This record gives sequence, C-alpha cells and structure tokens, in this order.
Amino acid sequence: MNVLDELIKSAGGCAVIDGGLATQLENHGVNINHPLWSALCLITHPHIIKQATLPGFTSNGLSIEEGESLLRKSVKLACEARDSFWETLHNASVRNGKYCRALVAASVGSYGAYLADGSEYSGDYGSDITLDKLKDFHRRRLKVLVEAGPDLLAFETIPNKLEAQACIELLEEENIQVPAWLCFSSTDSIYISSGETIQECINVVKRSEKVVAVGVNCSPPEFIEDAIEIIRKETDKAVVVYPNSGEKWDGKAKQWLHSNCFSDGQFGVLVKRWREAGAKLIGGCCRTTPATIEAICKVLKEQQ
Repeated sequence: MNVLDELIKSAGGCAVIDGGLATQLENHGVNINHPLWSALCLITHPHIIKQATLPGFTSNGLSIEEGESLLRKSVKLACEARDSFWETLHNASVRNGKYCRALVAASVGSYGAYLADGSEYSGDYGSDITLDKLKDFHRRRLKVLVEAGPDLLAFETIPNKLEAQACIELLEEENIQVPAWLCFSSTDSIYISSGETIQECINVVKRSEKVVAVGVNCSPPEFIEDAIEIIRKETDKAVVVYPNSGEKWDGKAKQWLHSNCFSDGQFGVLVKRWREAGAKLIGGCCRTTPATIEAICKVLKEQQ
C-alpha cells in the first residue's frame, strides 16, 4: 500500500486536498500578476509556497542553479510547515483520532501554465509540440522535485492526452519511486480542455503503475459528478477531484469572469454526491478558499 492509499484509509475512505493557494495569496495582498504567477512568491515571499518551472525562472532572469534551488525550497518549506503543524498537534495532545498527518504533494503543472497564455485551459500548444519536447520540458523539474523529498507528485491541470502520455513515460524513464496522481482540466463532464474525451485520456493513464490516482481539477463543480462516474468505469485507481469555484478564466485578459460561482455551502452539498459517486480525494482549485475546504471537511466527517 502506497502513502496515498494509507492516507485515504486513515481518513475513513476519502481524504481532503488543500484549496486554491494563489487565491489565498491574493487575499493576503500579494500581487501575482506576473509571468511566474504565484511562483514569484518563492523569491519575494519565501514563506508562501507554490511550484514553478525552470524555464519560467530562467526567462525571468534567474540562472538554472537558482531556479533549481527555488524548486527545492518550495518542497522544503511545505514539508517544514506540515511538520510544524503536526508537532503542534502532538504537543497539544489532540492528534489521535482527529487528524491525519498531511502529505506534501509537489505540483507538476502543465506546459501551458509555463506559457502563461491560457493554453492550459485549451490544450492547444501548437503544431510543433511533440511528445519528446514535452518530456524534455518536464524532465529536469521532475527530477529536482523528487530529489527534494515530497511524499507525492501531483501532475495537475493537464489539458491534453499528449502531455499526460509524456508525464507517464517520464515516470518510467526516470524510474521515479514517488507515487503520483494525474489530473486533467475539463470543460464539461465528457471532454477535457483539448476536446479529447475523459474516457480516452483515462485509458492512457490507467496503464501506468506509477500513477496511483487520476481525476480532474480546475474544472467547473457542476461537471464533477459525471466525470467521476466515467473515470470509475475505466479504472480502479483512486479518483481525485478538486474543481475551481465555477468562475471562468480569461487567459487573454488575465482575469476571472464572475459567472456561475459556487458558494461554500453549495460545495458542501456537491461533496456528498462526489464521495457517494466514488471520489477518494476531494479538494478545491482556483478561487476556492480555506472556508471552502472547511465545508468539504465538515461534510466528509459527517459521512464517516
């Protein structure tokens, strides 16, 4: 049993993932309107954590060595924060029976997120992007993150099947021993962002023994339940879902469009259905807040 399966079991069959970090950074007054997005905080606010890309750092004036150092730092800071919280619980004698020790997942975002042009929501990387180019883009960052010692790898907001295939092949080529999940961004309950079906994408992922969970993230909440049903029909891997608030991102204008936003209470109602549909890991993505995660926790505790 891998560490993710152990977490799910100790959490009563369904574990909670954290929420939208960039949203919380903005709530704290941090300006992330920058090509590095919230990874900028690794330079300006190092106590606040978000994964990044090596090309992103170098294109903004940092050396490869400095970029790799910042990637390692992001994992180290996350682990330190988790360990400090766990020690506080231990000292307060409230740990047993109330909390599961959190796992640190190193985020491996999509190529489109590095481009910062909104293509992580379309999957359109251009005709010159090949499987090998995507593997070359991800390879060094993946190795640096693994060396930093996370509990998990989280390939997230993957918008097309080609990039999923690249990530899966990299795990094998580099003989990565850290368990991983892989999540697609989707536009509805049938298709991922590229227009390829969730079903055909899951068929690619399910053949990988190194990917232990699969699902969707940064997708509208109203489509999650049906997506879970499709995924469960295709694989026995744990299903992970962490949708956004329902708002839409305008990649050209670099802003969120306030449409069909789900409240924390609405999230709570849907979470019950997602668990009943078979989700094993549930959280939130963009525009969700700590209050959203609190609502998710409350529902899952009531269902234990």
